Amino acid sequence: MRQIYTIMKEGKYCYQYPHPAVTTDCVVFGFDGKRLNILLIERGAEPFKGCWAFPGGFMRIDETAEQGALRELSEETGLKLEYLKQFGTFTAVNRDPRERVITIAFYAMAKKSFVQGGDDAAKAQWFPIEDVPPLAFDHDYILRKATEQLKRDIHFEPIGFDLLDEQFTMPELQRLYESILGVHFDRRNFYKKMLQTGILEEIDDDFEESESQFFGAHHEMKSMSIDALFGESRQEMPLPHPIAAPSIEEPRRRKGTKFSFNKERYDRLKEDKNFRLEF
Repeated sequence: MRQIYTIMKEGKYCYQYPHPAVTTDCVVFGFDGKRLNILLIERGAEPFKGCWAFPGGFMRIDETAEQGALRELSEETGLKLEYLKQFGTFTAVNRDPRERVITIAFYAMAKKSFVQGGDDAAKAQWFPIEDVPPLAFDHDYILRKATEQLKRDIHFEPIGFDLLDEQFTMPELQRLYESILGVHFDRRNFYKKMLQTGILEEIDDDFEESESQFFGAHHEMKSMSIDALFGESRQEMPLPHPIAAPSIEEPRRRKGTKFSFNKERYDRLKEDKNFRLEF
């Protein structure tokens, strides 16, 4: 089709044929420790006033799609993120009753936190993914595509850094992966696979504290005279050296070892094109 346009006085082009508007939509996944959640807004204006939808809106003339998506997300929910991943462009002719609208969709993962409706969003709320209400526009279809993409990405990128607390247990990490993939893993196999990635660092504050208390008490006992402990009539004899191995190590595992992500290794592994996590 021949492009018809006029050149305005300021040197800009003004096309004389209809062309579509562009919006952005954000599918934000959150995790509450048990279930995967989706962030939605209740629309405060027509069309679909009172219906739930993804945070998003029309892209401004002076911003990229990602900048527009991050801006709309912040304005409508109060959630501020630094990164979104584009996963699709949706172009059905009648997807928006207002006019011909193309939307560029992004997904992100974030710790579930307080959100509040703003701008033209009456409310903002997290929904468990299995309890998501019917959505406005074609957002049910977009959610399905975003979930499919997340399930594919989880095998090629280590996922969890943005969804878990700084310190977490292996069962918490397993529940996250199970909620994303909708499957149940063998505990030992999952434990082994995740440790093999090299991105987890073991932390156990309870153990370190008890160990410190144990050896601290032992040191104090060694510094005291035997006479002070047993009286002058008792002969001095060395105190037995503490046995650290099985008696301390085993209770630590029972209490639940905590882990953290090594962010440097995590980021490096996310960029490794040969990485693939199979369970």
